[in-house]
Amino acid sequence: MVNGDLVVLGGGSWGTTLASLAASQCPTVLWARSEQIACEVSNQHTNERYLPGIALSPSLRAESDLAQALSGAGAVLVGVPSHGARGVLEEAAPMIASGTPVFSLSKGIEDGTTLRMSQVIAEVLPHAVPGVVTGPNLAREIAAGQPAASIVACEDEASAGIVQQVLHSGAFRAYISTDVVGCEIAGVTKNVLAIAAGIADGFGFGENTRALLMTRGLAEMGRLGTSLGGHTLTFGGLAGVGDLVATCTSDKSRNRAVGVALGQGRELAEIIESMHMVAEGVKSAGPLSRIARDAGVVMPICEEVAAIVAGTTTPRQALASLMERPARGEWDELNVVHGA
Repeated sequence: MVNGDLVVLGGGSWGTTLASLAASQCPTVLWARSEQIACEVSNQHTNERYLPGIALSPSLRAESDLAQALSGAGAVLVGVPSHGARGVLEEAAPMIASGTPVFSLSKGIEDGTTLRMSQVIAEVLPHAVPGVVTGPNLAREIAAGQPAASIVACEDEASAGIVQQVLHSGAFRAYISTDVVGCEIAGVTKNVLAIAAGIADGFGFGENTRALLMTRGLAEMGRLGTSLGGHTLTFGGLAGVGDLVATCTSDKSRNRAVGVALGQGRELAEIIESMHMVAEGVKSAGPLSRIARDAGVVMPICEEVAAIVAGTTTPRQALASLMERPARGEWDELNVVHGA
């Protein structure tokens, strides 16, 4: 069990959900940048901006002061979007004790550095133990008490076990993995693939097209993940195919919603402006493609999404490019650089 408080950084839907879930297991503090949200969580036990209509654990305490939130931290979950994580971690660093498990909840890549979130944690907090929590985790369903599961990944199994214990409950199963690389690559890639699946839905295409994108996308995910040291089985589990199914098919998926709007002809800037939550796939598509190119791995679907996000191609042009690729065998286990 955590030796101290579990501190969750980030008062969005997922951070709030896990903080509320854990509050029934151990003393838990949610840090929200907004003082209004922090007061609402502590006093009304709700977060109407991000989880409207959901009752939160009355045991959950929230703070808008980062130092106050971290004052008794025994483990930290970082629910801040990828583009803001480094700044928060740098501010938090002096307040986090050596050996503290610090696990990312964000399925993104830092633009510029192309670092995975656990790598950002390790760089900013070399004295902490980095890890990741990932899986098919649509926050609102979990906050409502529907059965779900996550992967708690860390190279140090003891630290993974600490986080597992505070999250595992009657309606939420937490499984341990040591494959941090595979879990993070799976989480990032499925967000980008969900944009592609949403575009197909926005075009009005049916289940065959979605199945095509998901299965060939899974192949891309596995090729990149294993080339970077991830375990093959990870991509067939909750962090891989499980999260891919949830994100590519659910109306609650922010990344899929972006894709649907793109497929319907809306402009990306307008879509992003209309959302009050972050769709990580938009920011991660470019960095993910750069990682793949550096690794010598071809990821055609993800590359086309990155080009759409960058404004160098259109959804219709991307579709044509994918469908015009040369015919080939489905699997080539000897050469990961072959594409979909």
